[in-house]
Amino acid sequence: MSKALLGRSAAELQDWVVSQGQKAFRGRQLHDWLYSKGARSLDDITVLPKAWRATLTDQGVSIGRLKELHRSVASDATTKLLLATDDGETIETVGIPTDQRLTVCVSSQVGCPMACRFCATGKDGLQRSLRTHEIVDQVLSVREVMDRRPSHIVFMGMGEPLLNSRAVLEAIRCLSDDLGIGQRRITVSTVGVPKTLPQLAELAIETLGRAQFTLAVSLHAPNQQLREDLIPTAKYYPYEVLLDDCRHYLEVTGRRVSFEYILLGELNDRPEHAEELADRVGGFQSHVNLIAYNPIEEEEFERPSRERIEGFRRVLERRGVAVSLRSSRGLDLDAACGQLRRSRQK
Repeated sequence: MSKALLGRSAAELQDWVVSQGQKAFRGRQLHDWLYSKGARSLDDITVLPKAWRATLTDQGVSIGRLKELHRSVASDATTKLLLATDDGETIETVGIPTDQRLTVCVSSQVGCPMACRFCATGKDGLQRSLRTHEIVDQVLSVREVMDRRPSHIVFMGMGEPLLNSRAVLEAIRCLSDDLGIGQRRITVSTVGVPKTLPQLAELAIETLGRAQFTLAVSLHAPNQQLREDLIPTAKYYPYEVLLDDCRHYLEVTGRRVSFEYILLGELNDRPEHAEELADRVGGFQSHVNLIAYNPIEEEEFERPSRERIEGFRRVLERRGVAVSLRSSRGLDLDAACGQLRRSRQK
């Protein structure tokens, strides 16, 4: 078991302190300091005996908090953090505020193996998957920096969550039970990995009791050929098989699937693309979330015009497809996922 305390439940902390020869109430104290008071080190938890804190430190036990390396704040208050792990890797997390909510976009891996052409994260490949405490810390870090309680969580940062399902689901359990962020306010986004969606549904029920979080599947194209051009790994996951797996997930969990679609100027944003997409997802208990492309280096994709965006949305609405447009935030701070990390590396 990891020597980091962050990510453990109240019951786990209580059992752990008892195994350390301490009274059970120490577990409740730890839980309060981890999740409510935001302790960053054992020395912060002054209610614990000093001698025991020293012993734990000698044993390599830690809270499991990450170090902030860099902070960027956009004109709209969107805040991006670059955080360092204990082994010297770096990850990004973003706080996206509105008057009514604070959404935290979290990473699930250091880098990403999926190599989507429009994504900065995939340019450097995968280093490793994140551990549960490293995922949970991102939410705590945003809470501290923005001095505001997060209301929504989206696993749309660095990495492919379904290649790290167990840690992601354990983090969801912690965010829900220990930080009080309901599952229905948590979204897990995937570009699609063969055979993982059926496993996710069953593993979620095993880990969480029931799967109430939102599953968002990144399509980004209305057909297999164009999808393979944008997402190289899509050649191993035929479009219809992916949609069948989405239907299976819906049947098992009872939760509708959200489809993500990045609009790339003059490439996948024409009315005929919208018609073809409607043919694919029409009649499906789903929702399409349109996202205007944020430009990155090394690719010549363009952000679509407002007219093309609105035209695409109107076609879907006319065909009876539930659709929304995600507003672009933080465009003046390297908004695309992975850009801050790459710029710092350079």
